[in-house]
This record gives sequence, structure tokens and C-alpha cells, in this order.
Amino acid sequence: MTEGFDTDLLWDEFHRLVNMNSEELRAYLLADASGEDGFPPDPDLGIDGLGRGVLHVLSKRKGDLTEDDVELMRQVVDLVETLGERTDDESRRELMSVGHDPLRG
Repeated sequence: MTEGFDTDLLWDEFHRLVNMNSEELRAYLLADASGEDGFPPDPDLGIDGLGRGVLHVLSKRKGDLTEDDVELMRQVVDLVETLGERTDDESRRELMSVGHDPLRG
């Protein structure tokens, strides 16, 4: 469990930027993973690792976060802030793979 002011701020920023709920993100990741090749044989179904991590964090309470969860939240916040609100197909797909739809207000 991690605690502290920084974690509280990161938690709030992460949840502000991840504007897709877990059901929407899961459906998007599964649809994206199916792609042209269909589902691969490995157990993660070809779902992006960062996206799986976001789903994992979304299912947790703040008090149950691990150091790995905090690092993942930092990566997601950095990615979304780096790409901004780009809406070209490639950027939007990358942002949506971590739960941020730039077309949502």
C-alpha cells in the first residue's frame, strides 16, 4: 500500500484523465486486440499491457495501490499529457488504449 499527498494527487489526475469506465475500456481493448489476426493464443488475448494495468487500477481502492500501480498511473498521466487531445486515428487509438477518449468533453 502506498500513501501520501503525491499519491492522492496522482490518483485524482489519473481518474480525471481516464475518462472511459472499465467496461468501455475492456470492450475497446478486446475489440482492438481482435484486429485482423483474431485473438492470439496467449492468455492475455493480445491486450496492451498498459491497458490491462489501467483496468487493474480502476478495480482498486486508493488504499490498495502498490508501487507498480503508482508507476503505471504516472505512465498513463505522462502519455495522455504528452499526446494531449490529438484526435488523429493513431493518437486516438493509443490514448483510448489507456482509457482516455480525446473526443469526450
